[in-house]
Amino acid sequence: MKTDYQTIKVQFRDGLAIFTMNNPPVNQLSENFVRELAQAFEEAFRSDEIKAIILTGTGNNFIAGADIIQIKDVKTKAELLPKIKENNLFLNSIETGPKPVIAAINGTCLGGGLELAMVCHYRIAAIGSNLGLPEVQLGLIPGAGGTQRLPRLIGLPNALEMITSGKAINAKTAFSRGLVDEVVKPEKLLDAATRAAGKFFNGQLDFKLRMTCNIQNRLPSATEKDNLINFTKVMTAAKAKGYLAPFKIIEAVEKGLGFDLHADLQIESDLFADCVISDIAKNLIGMFLNTRAAGRLPRIKGLKPAKIKKVAMLGGGVMGSGIINLLLKAGYTTTLWEINDEALEKSVAAIRKTFAYPIKKKKMKQAALESMIENQLKTTTSLDDLKEVDLIIEAVLENMKIKQDIWKKLEGICRSDVIFATNTSALPITEMASILADPGRMIGLHFFNPAERMQLLEIICAEKTTDQTLATSVAFARTIKKIPIIVNDGPGFYVSRQLGSLMAGAVVLLADGVDSAVIEKAMLDFGMPMGPGILADLTGIDINYHVNKTFEKKLGERYKVHPLTELIYQTGCYGRKTGSGYFDYSGAKPVPNSIVMGVIKKYQQDNGIKEKKMSKQEVIDFMLANAINDAAYMIEGGICDRPQDMDLAMIYGTGFPPYRGGILRYADKWGIKNIYAKLIEFEKKYGVLLKPADLIKNMAEAEKTFYQN
Repeated sequence: MKTDYQTIKVQFRDGLAIFTMNNPPVNQLSENFVRELAQAFEEAFRSDEIKAIILTGTGNNFIAGADIIQIKDVKTKAELLPKIKENNLFLNSIETGPKPVIAAINGTCLGGGLELAMVCHYRIAAIGSNLGLPEVQLGLIPGAGGTQRLPRLIGLPNALEMITSGKAINAKTAFSRGLVDEVVKPEKLLDAATRAAGKFFNGQLDFKLRMTCNIQNRLPSATEKDNLINFTKVMTAAKAKGYLAPFKIIEAVEKGLGFDLHADLQIESDLFADCVISDIAKNLIGMFLNTRAAGRLPRIKGLKPAKIKKVAMLGGGVMGSGIINLLLKAGYTTTLWEINDEALEKSVAAIRKTFAYPIKKKKMKQAALESMIENQLKTTTSLDDLKEVDLIIEAVLENMKIKQDIWKKLEGICRSDVIFATNTSALPITEMASILADPGRMIGLHFFNPAERMQLLEIICAEKTTDQTLATSVAFARTIKKIPIIVNDGPGFYVSRQLGSLMAGAVVLLADGVDSAVIEKAMLDFGMPMGPGILADLTGIDINYHVNKTFEKKLGERYKVHPLTELIYQTGCYGRKTGSGYFDYSGAKPVPNSIVMGVIKKYQQDNGIKEKKMSKQEVIDFMLANAINDAAYMIEGGICDRPQDMDLAMIYGTGFPPYRGGILRYADKWGIKNIYAKLIEFEKKYGVLLKPADLIKNMAEAEKTFYQN
C-alpha cells in the first residue's frame, strides 16, 4: 500500500494503518485531499495485512471543515448535487466498509471533519479538542450527513441545538453526550486508538453495530419529534428572521431521521444545495472570506510590523476602560494615564466593570482578573512615565487643542518610533498630527462601544501616516482580536458617516408626512438592530446634530442640516440621557415622545404637508438609496475604495444584517441602474440631498457593479 500521499502519511503498526492527515494550514477538505483520502481507504480496505484503520490529524487540527471556496461560485443545484452524491458515497464506503475505522481526534474537528469522524466506528478525542457543525454561520446546513448522523449519536435535542447554533463543544461535553467514546490526554491519543482497535480484533466491539445507519436507539418517537420540531420552529422564527439555513436544518430532521439513512442523506443533500445557491449563503461566505482578508492592503504587503509589548492608554472612561480590557486579555503590559488620582480610581473601577460579564458567566475567574491588574496594569498621572511604551492610544476629551497639547508633550518624551493612535470619532486626524515633527507616526484607531465586545476596529490613515505605522497598527488589531478596516481621514471617517446617511433619510420622510412608526418598523424588518429614532436617542440627538453641522460645514450643500432637525434639536430632548428624544423612556417601554411628535406635526402643518402613506419597501428603497449614494460619494472622495471593507465595517460596526452582505453587496443585488433611477426620482422631489454621485451615474451607464470579483 502507498504510504506517502501529498496530504496523508500512512504508517503501519501490528495490523493497523495509521492515516495522518496533513493538508495545511488547517486540514481543510479540499478536492485533492478528499481524493487522496478515498484512495488511501480503498487501498487499506483491499490489503489483507491491515485489520483496522486509525484516522488522525496534524498539530491542533483533525479537520477544520471543507474548503468553502470550492462552493462559493456554484450557481445551480444541477452542478452541485452530483458532487454531494459522490462525497456521500465516499463517506458511506468508510462507514459500511469491511474494516473498523477509529477517529483519533487530535484537535479542531468541525463541519466536514466531524461528518467524517461520525462515519468512523469509534471516536477518541484529545483534551482540548473542539467538535461542531458551524455551517449555519455561513448560511449553509451540514451537507455530508451531519443533520442525520449527529441525532443518531447524541439525540435530537442536543443535535438540533448544536447544528442550529453552529457552536462547537469541547471534548468532555462530546463524551458526556455520546459523540465520542473516550477523552484522553493528547500524548495518549494514538495509544488509546490502538487499544480501541484491539477491542474490535478480540470481538469486544462489533464495528457493524456501530455504524450510524444501524443506530436507532437515540432517535425520538414520532410524537417527541413533532413536539421538539414545533418548539424549535417557534424559537427559530423569532431568532433567525431573514436567514434560510436554520429553517432548512429543521426541515432536514423533520423529513429525515427515518430507518433508511441513505434516503435521509438525499433529503439533506437537496436542502444543502438550496442553501448553497441562495444569496444569503453567498453573502455570508463572502463576509467570512473578506473577514479573513481584512487589513491585507497592497501598500503594506511585505512590511514587517514593529513589535508591540508595552501600551499606554490615555483616559480610562467608557472607551478607555474597554480598550484596556482588550490590552490586558492580549497580554500587554499596560499603563493607564489620567489627569489625577481620583480619575485613576474611577478608571480602574470601570476596567473591573468591563470584566463583570465574563466573570458572571464563569468564563473567567476573579483571581485571573486580579492577577492581570496586579501584574500587567500600571497607573500614572505623569506623561513622563510613558517614555518606555511602544504604542499610545488616546481617548481623552473630544477637543482638538487638548489632544494636540498632549501629543506635543509626548513627542518630547517618547522614542521616535512610538506610534501615536487617537480614538477620536470625529476630529480630523491630519490636523491633529500637524503639530508633530513627524506626523507619519500618528494614526486613528477608532474603537466602537463597548470596545471590549464590538469586533470592528476602524483604522484611519491621516495624510502623512506611514506604511510602517499602518502595518504595525493592523498587526496590533489582530493581536487584540479585532477586524481591521482601513480608511482615509475625512469627516466622520467611514462608519459614522455611512450609518448617518443610512438613517438620515428618516427626517426627510418625517418632514414629508410619513408616520414615524412606519419608518421604524421598515428598518427593523429590513434587519437593522434598531430603527432610526431609537438609534438617534441612543447615540444622542445633540451629538448627531453637531456631527451633522460639521458635515454641513466640511462637505457642502448636500449635507445641509434639515430644518426639522434644527427644530427637534431645540426641544432639548436629546435621547435616553435626557429621558426622552424621539421616544419617551419614563415608562416600562419606550413610547413616542409627545414633545418631538408635536414639533414634527407643527412643521408639517406650517409647510402644508399632509399625511403620506408609504409602504415598507418604499421606505427601505428611500433609506438605502440615500446610503448607497453616500457610499459612492465617499469612494469618490478617497475615504475608502474597497467595497468588501466598507460592507464589513457596516456589518461589524453597526449591525447591518449580515445575510444581506453589506450596503454595497445589497446595491449590486438591487441593480445600480435601478438605484440610479430611484435617485433621479428622489432628487426631483427632495432636492440635492439625493443627487446621484457621478460614480453611480457612470456605473449605471456602464452596467458595472461595486463588486468586480
